[in-house]
Amino acid sequence: MKQIQQSILESDLLEKYLMGTTSEEETLRAEKYIEMYPLVRKAYDELQDNLEFYAKSHAVPVPDGLKGKILTQIKKGNRAGNRFTRFAMAASFAILVSAGASYFFWSQNKSLQEENTLVNAKIDNLQEEMREQLEDVRNQFIVLQNPETKKYKVTGNTKAQELKAVAYVNPVKKLSYLNVSNLPNLPKNQCYQMWAEVNGEMLNLGIIKEADQKLLALPYSDNAVGYITIEPEGGNDSPTVENIVANIAY
Repeated sequence: MKQIQQSILESDLLEKYLMGTTSEEETLRAEKYIEMYPLVRKAYDELQDNLEFYAKSHAVPVPDGLKGKILTQIKKGNRAGNRFTRFAMAASFAILVSAGASYFFWSQNKSLQEENTLVNAKIDNLQEEMREQLEDVRNQFIVLQNPETKKYKVTGNTKAQELKAVAYVNPVKKLSYLNVSNLPNLPKNQCYQMWAEVNGEMLNLGIIKEADQKLLALPYSDNAVGYITIEPEGGNDSPTVENIVANIAY
């Protein structure tokens, strides 16, 4: 029985169930295991406590006005739906009067349909952004809590001696993150930029700002290598090799 429970704990079923990303079959299995096996139930309870603590300590403030924007868009969608119904009834009546009036109302209805579609698309985009943020938090939680995660200290060379960071790599979950704890000051016309060489391809991971005190996702690959360079303000399309200030082998 212990071997069965250990096998369950080594999988990511509990993490997926906790984050609500399991399939219907996986959900039934997870609930069954939690009820049947004491070790699994204990591990699930600990994951709940740890995730709650992690979410509170790494909470990102909701952008100003986001709630208001969502409510406004929903109200617009509702108004658009009501107006569509009224115009549809008027158009039916107008058919009895003249073909010209019928065409006018048809045009109005079409415009309202397009407006409603646009509102729904914006809401879908907001939901997708929130889903991606939740998935990123879940991955960070897994990397920091999993005992298989390896830590690599990263320091800058002579061009950025005070640069300090830690790379977290989990070969089992195939996840990698970088936590930059200190960046030396640069002139206003320069910036730090992050790169990763994966399977022979150089990927631009974006500019690292001095205010960034969060985990930065790195693309996972066997024998991947990351770089931090100094680039002109706004960043570069390709790394300036002579301005590499840190190498990250993970």
